[in-house]
Amino acid sequence: MLTPRSMAQSDHDTYAAAGWLFRRLLALVYLAAFWSLGVQILGLVGRRGILPAAVSLERAGEVLRGPARFRLLPTLFWLNASDAALQGACLAGAILSVLAAAGLAPAAAFFLLWLLYLSLTIVTSLFLSYQWDALLLETGLLAIFVAPWSLRDRRRDAADPPRLGRRLMLWLLVRLMVGSGAVKLTSGDPTWRHLTALSYHFWTQPIPTPAAWIASRLPSWALAATTAATLAIELGAPFFVLARRRARTIACTLLLGLQALIAITGNYAFFNLLTAALCLFMLDDAALAAVGVGSIRRAAAASVPDRLRSWGLVGVAIMTMPISAVAFARTIGIEMPDVPPVGALANLIEPFRSVNAYGLFAVMTTSRPAIVIEGSVDGQHWIEYPLKYQPVAITDRPRWVAPHQPRLDWQLWFAALSRYEDEPWFQRLLVRLLEGSPEVLGLFARDPFGGRPPRYVRAVLYEFRFAAPAERRNGAWWERRRVGLYAPELTLERR
Repeated sequence: MLTPRSMAQSDHDTYAAAGWLFRRLLALVYLAAFWSLGVQILGLVGRRGILPAAVSLERAGEVLRGPARFRLLPTLFWLNASDAALQGACLAGAILSVLAAAGLAPAAAFFLLWLLYLSLTIVTSLFLSYQWDALLLETGLLAIFVAPWSLRDRRRDAADPPRLGRRLMLWLLVRLMVGSGAVKLTSGDPTWRHLTALSYHFWTQPIPTPAAWIASRLPSWALAATTAATLAIELGAPFFVLARRRARTIACTLLLGLQALIAITGNYAFFNLLTAALCLFMLDDAALAAVGVGSIRRAAAASVPDRLRSWGLVGVAIMTMPISAVAFARTIGIEMPDVPPVGALANLIEPFRSVNAYGLFAVMTTSRPAIVIEGSVDGQHWIEYPLKYQPVAITDRPRWVAPHQPRLDWQLWFAALSRYEDEPWFQRLLVRLLEGSPEVLGLFARDPFGGRPPRYVRAVLYEFRFAAPAERRNGAWWERRRVGLYAPELTLERR
């Protein structure tokens, strides 16, 4: 039993409870990810979706032949990319997530979850290109070797996770948080350097929550102090991952508190829950015992699966550490010399998208352009397509939607920062609306034309911002100002 004789981390510290909790949280993250994607995948990449997966793979197959297809685009959907296969993969992922949460064959379950999510990421690359998608793949790969290689994973006999596996998880946490803090400063963005970033963030972020309106009304000094605290936590707290227990606990609390505040004021899918799961590896059994969740088991002799898992972890470390170190150095502004073996290794494992660089909110947006799609039967009277979570009308109330991520809403937020000509996926979206695709219409709050597609569509660009308190009392959440056309009037007859 651990005693308070030393608060320093030692080789005798155990992390059985942290490992057990991590595996449950990761299973919940996977469940949220597969469920969220499953309810919208046909509208995104189904046969009548915006960018059909089968068409994308068919075009790729014209260039990639034989085994090279699976090496460069490692996806199971080479075998079948039908609508049933896409939905079946999401359903299988949800079922495997439940099994992993129940502790049934955790290593095998996490391997299959990683493989399924990788396969889906390949065929929905535009819509699953967010940093938390990359983070889930990298965390999921490591979890295969951190989870016990056994048929059952019970809390009462949870074993200490492999030390190397825990260190790799902590290295991922450091890269994620320090990278996110460093890019804010190295990007040269004046809002971060002058501590004004949060004066814009709450109302310009993709999908704010109702609490974001309240946060946006805070005095400027409070927003500046919160901005400074965010930078200090991201850049400072991760360096205590191997410190004394008390310092680790305080640093973990700060990181968890930051994730909680982000989750309260913004909808970032499963990012906050996944980051919190990584933070658990900072808490040993003695620290968790203080809050009633500690679990310590006397180490048993290594079994054959344990030895195989250890060798697997060594291989993962050899493959990923040099690449992740170079990527992390570049993120924080340090240019590493080119080492040919590292470059060759990076090219080899890059298609698996499981070793990544991270850096959230490098440049803060200081305005909120938004695309509003309109349809018309006669070319004179235009009706807006309401979105589920992005504002279209000034009375559209912000909502809590995480861990679900409405991928169309997010893509529209980014498209508004670009030009119509540079967004071919958006052009395909408008065509699908003219065709009246039920799957694509399901991505919107409702079909304003009642199942009969319009003859014309266009897109209008507006500037949005949170409404002032007086307007808010009258039922408005937003102010909006028309900027001009984003996309010209289109009709199928003109093609």
